[in-house]
Amino acid sequence: MRGPLGAVIGRYPSSDGTTEIGGIIRHNRKCRDIVFLVIFIAFWVAMIVNSSFGFNQGNPLRLTYGLDYKGNLCGDKHAHPGLRKLELKYWLDPNQVYQSGVKDSQFKLSNARSICLWDCPTPSEDSLNWVCDYPEGDIRLSMRDWINRNYDYYEFLTPEMRNTSLQLQGPCYPVIFPSVNVYWSCQFIARASNISLRHWQQMGGVNINEDMVIDKSIHRSINSRSSVLKRYMADIGKSWPVLIVCGGMLPLFLSVIWLLMIRHFVSAMPWITVALFNILIITVTMFYYLKAGWIGNDAISPIIGEHDPYINVFGRELHHLRAVAILMTFVMVVSILTSIAIVRRILMATSVLKVAAKVIGEVQALIIFPIIPYAILAIFYMFWISAALHLFSSGQVVKNNCNTNCCAYDLVVKKVNCDGCCGYSIHYTPHIAVAIFFHLFGGYWATQFFIACSSTVIAGSVASYYWARGETSPEIPFLPVFASMKRLIRYNLGSVALGSLVVSFVESIRFILESIRRKLKVAGVTSDGWFGKIGNHTSQGCLRCVEWTIKSVNRNAYIMIGITGKSFFKASEIATELIMNNILRIGKVNVIGDVILFLGKLCVSLSSAVFGFLMLDTYKYRAAHNKISSPLLPVLICWALGYVVATLFFAVVEMSIDTIILSFCQDSEEHQGTAQYAPPLLIETLGDQNEMQRLTQ
Repeated sequence: MRGPLGAVIGRYPSSDGTTEIGGIIRHNRKCRDIVFLVIFIAFWVAMIVNSSFGFNQGNPLRLTYGLDYKGNLCGDKHAHPGLRKLELKYWLDPNQVYQSGVKDSQFKLSNARSICLWDCPTPSEDSLNWVCDYPEGDIRLSMRDWINRNYDYYEFLTPEMRNTSLQLQGPCYPVIFPSVNVYWSCQFIARASNISLRHWQQMGGVNINEDMVIDKSIHRSINSRSSVLKRYMADIGKSWPVLIVCGGMLPLFLSVIWLLMIRHFVSAMPWITVALFNILIITVTMFYYLKAGWIGNDAISPIIGEHDPYINVFGRELHHLRAVAILMTFVMVVSILTSIAIVRRILMATSVLKVAAKVIGEVQALIIFPIIPYAILAIFYMFWISAALHLFSSGQVVKNNCNTNCCAYDLVVKKVNCDGCCGYSIHYTPHIAVAIFFHLFGGYWATQFFIACSSTVIAGSVASYYWARGETSPEIPFLPVFASMKRLIRYNLGSVALGSLVVSFVESIRFILESIRRKLKVAGVTSDGWFGKIGNHTSQGCLRCVEWTIKSVNRNAYIMIGITGKSFFKASEIATELIMNNILRIGKVNVIGDVILFLGKLCVSLSSAVFGFLMLDTYKYRAAHNKISSPLLPVLICWALGYVVATLFFAVVEMSIDTIILSFCQDSEEHQGTAQYAPPLLIETLGDQNEMQRLTQ
């Protein structure tokens, strides 16, 4: 049988039987779950080491630009020769591109000879244009002059060089096919220029294949899964101003406004929240329809810069946007129907929020306290996202191992060289995948840890208010918050680290199982029958229920940790027992309050997503140098960051309600079912008429 907590969370009785003034939560505590605090510190050391590997080996520019035949990164000013502003990858030999696209061919596009250019070449309308290799050896041209001559120095070639050029062995190659800039690679258009082709044939050039394969080969490479993933990661780096504004500053402003409105306009806030949520989710869904091209003519395009409007190139990103648009349509319909269903319960939510508003009005520091964990998380996310970009690009540039027979003229040795035919690619070792997963897990654990710390501090502060009978004293306005922070740092960081680790571990298991399920589905191993589908959906539902249950238990455990200072598992046991003993009394009130708060968080995060769409729709991110491949991932990150920020601030209301209710349950148990410390507003909310009459009398 658990002993009473009155001596822990109430006022102490003095030796003469009277109540000692000011004894709010001052029980003899001790450090709890120290082992997990040591594990958390060790994990942070490992995170720093892991991130330093990424910063040392990675280069985020690799996520955007390709490699030339020398292994240089396009756009790298430190390369030899210097490639500053030469950011487009161009394949010189059209026959090699064709050969790489032929079915069952051993030749790969990564081994085709490629260089970096300023812009994509176009065929001449009355003659034959050439694109020549980097000027070296006897070609006395600077890189600037080479660019100004449109990469053409054919007139300076010796007869031997001209002959090898006609054999498609360089150093100059004909421009037969038009090309467009598709994600910083020159995508050939399988529509050969008749004039250029006729000049080439008149000069005695070898046969050039004109099949559609030449178009599909490059397109298939650009739209490979690895290339799409790299572009999504590069989008994060390019859109960092959007992430700061829409993922950091905007949700901070909106969350503070929401708290202030809860404080002063509590009766109207549930209605405003539900209405605003419906408007925002419809707006976000419409933005996805716009970018997917189903409404208007504003679909995303993989082509960068000006181009022939009759040239259409499709990327995987467009299909992903359309899939998300369909998903958002389903979510929108369900959300609107759900919000209609809870309209009758909104009055009950208003009563619950009034209790929280009363607490916020008395413990005023609660409104500004979330700024502290917000600032810590902001600094952490800047470091974490930067390290993530470097880890994703931390592969090694290695020369391909190929057995292809091909030759190219070497301007340095002044002869045709058949030994250096293999190209270069970025090789990712298995330990890089482990490092990335470790980094993702660390980011999630750290986020849960800081949210848990914030929740525990708020719970301790609100408990001080409840067990002081809601009296206004010099101790109430600010001191409880800082006293609760002190207790957390001194005694309970290990318990919070354990709770956040449990949530992170369960979420990671769910993520791994979902990844395995998707791979099995792609491989065709899973059953397509109704029995297999039922089993699949049942397992997913069970995992989500387990995750939700653990998060709910954790939240209540943090409250009891803030109140009693117990270890994590002991606090979980106390909280669970209190809730189960009073489930019928508090269940309906707590659930509807949580729903309104959840909708409020979604309002803040959806607002971040809407403004993210608007900022990414400017010229800078649509057509200029910082063009992103798709707004999908930056918008999702803005939404996620907005939700985290809203969680920090909304925890003031959420934890206030839960702490007051748990304190009420404990108060009732300690006093034979009659709460001695509960404020009348809480009794009215819970609908206990007998208690209300007693307090009124």
